[in-house]
Amino acid sequence: MSSDTKIAQDALTFADLGLSPKVLSAVTDAGYTVPTPIQAGAIPHALQGKDVLGIAQTGTGKTASFVLPMLTQLEKGRARARMPRTLILEPTRELAAQVEENFEKYGKNHRLNRALLIGGVSFDEQEKKLERGADVLIATPGRLLDHFERGKLLLSAVEILVIDEADRMLDMGFIPDIERICKLIPFTRQTLFFSATMPPEITKLTEQFLHAPVRVEVAKASSTSGTITQRLVKSGSKPWDKRAVLRDLIRAEDAELKNAIIFCNRKVEVSELFRSLIKHEFDAGALHGDMDQRARMTMLANFREGKLKLLVASDVAARGLDIPDVSHVFNFDVPIHAEDYVHRIGRTGRAGRLGKSFTIVTKGDVKNLNAIETLIGQPIEWHDGDLSTLPAVESEEAPRRGRGAQRGRGRKDEGERERKRGHRQAKPAEEDTTSAPAEAEPASADQTEGQSRRDAIKAENAERKARHEGNGARHHRHDDHRSRHHKEDDEKVLGFGDDIPAFMLISTKV
Repeated sequence: MSSDTKIAQDALTFADLGLSPKVLSAVTDAGYTVPTPIQAGAIPHALQGKDVLGIAQTGTGKTASFVLPMLTQLEKGRARARMPRTLILEPTRELAAQVEENFEKYGKNHRLNRALLIGGVSFDEQEKKLERGADVLIATPGRLLDHFERGKLLLSAVEILVIDEADRMLDMGFIPDIERICKLIPFTRQTLFFSATMPPEITKLTEQFLHAPVRVEVAKASSTSGTITQRLVKSGSKPWDKRAVLRDLIRAEDAELKNAIIFCNRKVEVSELFRSLIKHEFDAGALHGDMDQRARMTMLANFREGKLKLLVASDVAARGLDIPDVSHVFNFDVPIHAEDYVHRIGRTGRAGRLGKSFTIVTKGDVKNLNAIETLIGQPIEWHDGDLSTLPAVESEEAPRRGRGAQRGRGRKDEGERERKRGHRQAKPAEEDTTSAPAEAEPASADQTEGQSRRDAIKAENAERKARHEGNGARHHRHDDHRSRHHKEDDEKVLGFGDDIPAFMLISTKV
């Protein structure tokens, strides 16, 4: 975007964008007068019915970029049963619910029916809203296709399609679903496409489903906000080392820490870290994809309202969630995908506020860290010395728990179990040695252990010999039995020989 264009857009107000009076009234009531760059660039083209490709980092107001023009366009006409007029696709339930909240806030002067199709909610309630007719349908791809396959939804009347957080859709494997949905919608639709980054797969998708789109890019893709202080913190690679480092960071930042989101790479780590923080008496909650939808929404509401200080989350919370005043972000794990780093730390430092982010780094994270620094185009400063200052040998004193720990020490303890088994087998032999002198000098520990091992070996050999002799006797009895019923080895045996089963000895007439 050129500087002249930027200056011109900075002078714009929402009244200059062509929005309807009803929408402008709702925007003013919400306390907004000046649009963000992505809003100023996208809204006029969307109102003209053009396809729009919007690229902007998280927290720049992308949601209003499509909600406001859609409300203006939907003022004419009504939806029919099971045939929504507009469709908005979101990668997560939280983002979908947040978009619905935006429609409720900015569409308060409109009588539009909305339907939210997300997982974790009853099909019946969603079907009732579809039967009533939905002017605005907000959905995640999986649940949308579920309703379509059940015959409860027709997409032939969709006038406007919005694909939001497209790069997140790619990460979550939704691109095949998106391609299928796009083919079910009329070719004459208007498409609004928003993404924070533009990897090759997303570029290919836009070329396939957008028609002469207007490209609106207001910031460098994958850039981080200048209002965020970023730091790296070294740690040992063991989970308990990282948890201790995190606790120290939280305590050190306590004076400035209003609230914080702590990101983990996996749902299992979210649960483990949450339990650890609660054990150490921190005010924490958890948010990940396996939680019930009601529990997730309640947890988010409590965090927004200040009832929770710390929120441990997977990347389900990294994109687009409207939590405007987060003071800190802690990356408990370095993200595997470099783009996720931008979205995670973008939860703080929003709307001109200052924020801090701390990323805990182990020696195994160097490759992912290098990818992040390459993506954002700048090195990240270390908080208290880099990885070279770590001890050469990491502590192994922490207790091991769980099945993995048992597997790890199984072989190590095998020899010890064999020795203990030898001691138990040696006891009968020791009891039989009554001929030893009563006044013999006490043996040393090494001599006693050696004698015990020898006695155990003797006892085991004796037992093996007895078993062998018993097996030999059984073999002899078996051979005698065979000799009585079989012919000599040099004689040719026909059929069963002499060992004909009794059930086959049936008299017949010849």
